[in-house]
Amino acid sequence: MAASNVNVVVITGNLTRDPELRSTGGGTSVCELRVAVNSRRKDGQTGEWVDKPNYFDVTVFGAQGDNCANYLSKGRPVAVEGRLDWREWEAKDGSGKRQKVSIIANSVQFLGSRDGSGGGQNGGNGGGFSPSSDVPADTSDFEGAAAPAGGGGDDDIPF
Repeated sequence: MAASNVNVVVITGNLTRDPELRSTGGGTSVCELRVAVNSRRKDGQTGEWVDKPNYFDVTVFGAQGDNCANYLSKGRPVAVEGRLDWREWEAKDGSGKRQKVSIIANSVQFLGSRDGSGGGQNGGNGGGFSPSSDVPADTSDFEGAAAPAGGGGDDDIPF
């Protein structure tokens, strides 16, 4: 029995430039994105948390690529699910081989609002995302609940 291989990647971040759309010789749309994803690390000398940006090239094919080109722009937050793809080629100047790992997207989810305001709760800086829902939360289970007499400490657990 052979071991199975898994090649899945999920990232959320912000576009570092406007999408670039082109087509293959067969007419398939190909959209190129560049996504910045921050990871937080604690600086060993200062003890402060610092953001370290990571940059990923993403390729989106077909109608989804067309949608990315039409509706996304620099600074827009996105979530990408896809697979890693490794390529190798000879440098144009003949100086040797070049290598690159990129993401081939299966799906791209547009986050935030189209104008980049992120829902308005982050001062319109374009980097935030504020989830919202058209359905109000049901809080009826919590209404009228009173704290138990005697403080309700851990000693009063009823089991």
